Amino acid sequence: MIMKRLLDKAINGFLGVFGYEVRRKHDDFFLYEYASYEEYRQVQELHNKRKINEIWADEATLDLVIKRVNEEFPNVKNLFGICHGTRNGFEQNYISSKLGVEIIGTDISETASQFPQSVQWDFHDRNDEWVGKCSFIYTNSLDQSWKPKLAVSTWLEQLREGGLLFIEHTEAHGPQGAGEMDPFGAKPYYVPYLLCDWFKHRIAIEIITSTKSNNNNKVWLFVVKKLGQVAAVV
Repeated sequence: MIMKRLLDKAINGFLGVFGYEVRRKHDDFFLYEYASYEEYRQVQELHNKRKINEIWADEATLDLVIKRVNEEFPNVKNLFGICHGTRNGFEQNYISSKLGVEIIGTDISETASQFPQSVQWDFHDRNDEWVGKCSFIYTNSLDQSWKPKLAVSTWLEQLREGGLLFIEHTEAHGPQGAGEMDPFGAKPYYVPYLLCDWFKHRIAIEIITSTKSNNNNKVWLFVVKKLGQVAAVV
């Protein structure tokens, strides 16, 4: 297995010079394989720093999140939320400014310490202080997960029962965009099937479609409601 990964990496390193890559992928999703967790973390930190001033999140999509949170939780003053994979913290600061509630953002890189309301944290990892405490969670970074089922189960565990997980997804998050930098890719229509297969009756899914205001990409906002106890995957 190690030799196979080294060979794949060597071949793709050569082909990458010409803009090509060899991969084995499912028609509907793709998951890049790293040699180790250390490699995954190093790659994520590298690209975090390279793109530190870039913002993928947009106000129009975040306004949909805010609208849905207000509908679900009229007494917003008692809410606590997390945005996972926020790089420079735009998401949590925008939502917090509109709702007037406590929201923190996480990122795997130490650069998180440079931004307000951000903490350095690998979003796959359990944090006992967050378990069952969140009314809502937002992310546009599921594509940056090397273990997407683990990531989503960790986020659902952080929600209180009835809490909402918002997963922003576009065609850019699909299999064709997945690779070493963004290891997980799934076609938008396939994401609800994956989530239902993974978590079954413990969740309900609502799908909101829109257009991003910063790059005109069509966006699928998957609103995942926690209906029952979800333990993090080991």
